[in-house]
Amino acid sequence: MKEPKISFRLPAHPAVRWGLAAVLAVAVGVLWAYYWRVFFYLDSRISPLVPTLGCTALCLLVVLTVAAVCRLRTLPAKGALCLLLCGVLFCFANPPMQTPDESEHYLRTYAISMGRFDFDYERTYPDDVSALLEAFPGGWVNAHTSVGVGTDPDTGAEKPYDSAGYALKQIGSDGAIQSITDSFAQYFANRDTPAEETLHEPVSFLILPFLPGAVGMALARLVGLGALGCLYAGRLGNLLAYTAIGWLALRQAQKYRPALLGVMLLPLSLFMGASLSYDATLLPCYYLMVALLLRDKWTTRTAGLYLAACLYVNVAKPYLNLLWVVLLLLVPARAWQAKGRRWHWCLGSLAGAWAVIWATETYARVLRFHYPVIARQGGEAVNGGEQLAFVLANPLRSLATFWGTLCENEFFVGQLGLFGWKDMPIQALNLLGPVLLLVAALLCAPQPPALDGRRRAGLGAFGAVYALGAIAAMYITYTPVAMVRVVGLQTRYFLPVFLVLVVLAAPLLRRALAPAISAEKAERLAVPVFAAHALLGAVLLFQHYFVGPLYTIQL
Repeated sequence: MKEPKISFRLPAHPAVRWGLAAVLAVAVGVLWAYYWRVFFYLDSRISPLVPTLGCTALCLLVVLTVAAVCRLRTLPAKGALCLLLCGVLFCFANPPMQTPDESEHYLRTYAISMGRFDFDYERTYPDDVSALLEAFPGGWVNAHTSVGVGTDPDTGAEKPYDSAGYALKQIGSDGAIQSITDSFAQYFANRDTPAEETLHEPVSFLILPFLPGAVGMALARLVGLGALGCLYAGRLGNLLAYTAIGWLALRQAQKYRPALLGVMLLPLSLFMGASLSYDATLLPCYYLMVALLLRDKWTTRTAGLYLAACLYVNVAKPYLNLLWVVLLLLVPARAWQAKGRRWHWCLGSLAGAWAVIWATETYARVLRFHYPVIARQGGEAVNGGEQLAFVLANPLRSLATFWGTLCENEFFVGQLGLFGWKDMPIQALNLLGPVLLLVAALLCAPQPPALDGRRRAGLGAFGAVYALGAIAAMYITYTPVAMVRVVGLQTRYFLPVFLVLVVLAAPLLRRALAPAISAEKAERLAVPVFAAHALLGAVLLFQHYFVGPLYTIQL
């Protein structure tokens, strides 16, 4: 006698299914808040109702987002919605001035939002801007890591603590241990107080890369928001630009869209995309150019888009990005349907890139007023000319230095969960980052190869030269002469290289694994997988900055 099979089916009516999903979201939110309250001793700081309502509201928002994504038909539309909503979470999970160089970027963006399109050191800022930068002086964690003996909140006994990886600082050996929320309290207490020190316009002479954030700040001031509100409005302006260019990249790509979406939704990519850094527009332009290279046909419009992106990246970060011009030669002759020949476009792109670099530098030099002597970044020990001469005279030693720096930093693929000014490591994301890159390649594997052998070899050579160029640039311009390590390298510099590696790995995995999943199903899986990773990243970033680590230190 056969035993009856037990099967479970979801209710057929959509309203019932979404109602059950909402109930489950509320349950998850309550349990999540309970974990925070118990493990991080939140009840001793705020009402238990606050984390419970906050976690529940976020879980319900996730359900609403899933419902909205399900109603969209195309991957670019779904991806853009995920980029926007996950980016908003990163915008507010990241405290002020914690993105690399964000203090400088904030001041330049604020100046542009007031209509200042030249650069005058003697111009100052409102008092609330000074209060914001005084309350958030820059990179929080590593520069203020506290190690000592504290009180165990469970037993009352003394025990050693280490605040590395969390947003805590201690002023003096006997000073009070402060959290990031103390900086917010300091800003709100002092924002109407006249500034003790005068803020001058920063040593940053770009206009175009900061325009999206400047528009957001200008709108914020129109509705009466202060310095802190302007910061978040500027971040949201940059996020909209990141989302728009990301949507365009997904729309233009004909193959390997899971690779593009996976890299765009990496927590580190969104961390920069939802900041005041010019990386918010620089990174998606990189992704757009890779997406265009994956097309089977190149029309005049395609070539024009590539040229526009190439010119922009050379405005934001010149010289190294001239390498992107060369990739035009990888477009096959059979795919080229644009007006004019490929080498004409290549030479035109090279000339245009040099022109925008020269124009940007000339603009910055001519419209710069009252600045004192601008010192070298890194101090007197840094000298670009001497360092370049040293590299040319000692090529093998320099290569050994570059290789050693890569090894010490896990080739940066193990630092995809490193946030802030290289000071907020989230180990769970460091571990998940390489896994998600592999998943992106696996989801591209069901598709036929997007590139032939010649183009794969060319793209691989480009990735290697680009990475070497980024390392060499930091060694020459930021590192003391003859130092055996490269100073200033960060994982964000290698994000376009990681995208290239994923694209190159996909056909290899296709041959090795012969995936049975269809390309359409792989693209459908890409959205929930990568969006969930981005959501986790935002939650953990918020947890490290605002919630923890009171399980080790009782304030």
